Amino acid sequence: MRALLGCIFLLAFPALNADEPQAPPAQLPAPPQSPPAQPPPPAPANTLKPADRVEATPKGQLKNPYTDDNAAIVEAGHKLYMRYGCNGCHGGNGGGGICPPLINDAWVYGGDDDTLFRLVTLGSDVLQSKGYSRIAQENVVAPMPPMGLIVATDDELWRILAFVRSNFHGAPENKFGQPPEAVSPTR
Repeated sequence: MRALLGCIFLLAFPALNADEPQAPPAQLPAPPQSPPAQPPPPAPANTLKPADRVEATPKGQLKNPYTDDNAAIVEAGHKLYMRYGCNGCHGGNGGGGICPPLINDAWVYGGDDDTLFRLVTLGSDVLQSKGYSRIAQENVVAPMPPMGLIVATDDELWRILAFVRSNFHGAPENKFGQPPEAVSPTR
């Protein structure tokens, strides 16, 4: 019996059998190396705070990169519109409330991208202090507050404005409005 156990022992542990060639010991795989730390990629060009974008861009040069026919952008803009509380003053779909509706022909300061972006970012009081004047009238209870420090990025604000444009129900030729200097004050 001892001989049998000895054979089993030698078969089970061949390294102890001096007559057999020795296999190199199995090596454990090396632990995974983490890549060297690299700086994060730069933020896309359209992710400034809206107030910073206004400061960095000359008047008349802000242009929405999104169109109102892109359903995904419009839906994202609607969610942001609701998240930032725009609906509290302008209604859930922009139909108005204590502030002007966003869906009709009356763009109070002009309906071009640059003016709308600056209006939402700066608010109506600061916009007026920068030389903008009302070119249309609406029943307004309160001035537009400055949202440029509340909306996280200019990309989000552009999405909100794409949503607003998607709900425009005025005359098609008025959808994008004109900058204030192109409109007569009698509008």
